[in-house]
Amino acid sequence: MALSGAYFDVMLIGTGAVLSGGFLSVSGLDMEVDYEVYTEGGSNYPRFFFKNTKPQTLVLEQGVVTTVDSVSLLMAMVNQGMSIPLAGTITLRDSFGEAQRTWSVVGAHLQKYVGPQLNSNQASVAVSRIELIHNGCF
Repeated sequence: MALSGAYFDVMLIGTGAVLSGGFLSVSGLDMEVDYEVYTEGGSNYPRFFFKNTKPQTLVLEQGVVTTVDSVSLLMAMVNQGMSIPLAGTITLRDSFGEAQRTWSVVGAHLQKYVGPQLNSNQASVAVSRIELIHNGCF
C-alpha cells in the first residue's frame, strides 16, 4: 500500500520542553533486547533471562518543527549538561491527514541536530535531521 503525500506527525514532550512537527522520513523505530541464556544440568530446554535493552537511534528527517524554537531549547539544555527525557507519539498520516499507524516512544534524548541549508527564497524554516537516542518504542 503506497501512501503518496504521507507524512509523520511527531509530538514528544519532556519537562519544560516540547518537540512537535511534521516530518517526511522517520527511521529507528526499533527495539533490541539482550538476554542471558541459562541451561540447568539435565534439562534440554534453555531458560532466557532479560539482561537489558540496547539503545536505538530515532531519526527524524526533512520536516518542519511547529513548536517555538524547541530544538534550540533542547540543544541549550544539553550544552548545560542537562538531558531531558522526551516521551510521546509518532503518527503516520496519509495525504488526507488521516492517522494510519501510531508508535509510542518513551525516554528519548536529543543526540544530534543537523540544520537545514539556509536559503532566503524558502518560505519556511525546515529541519534537516534530528537524532534521538531511546530504548525502544511500541
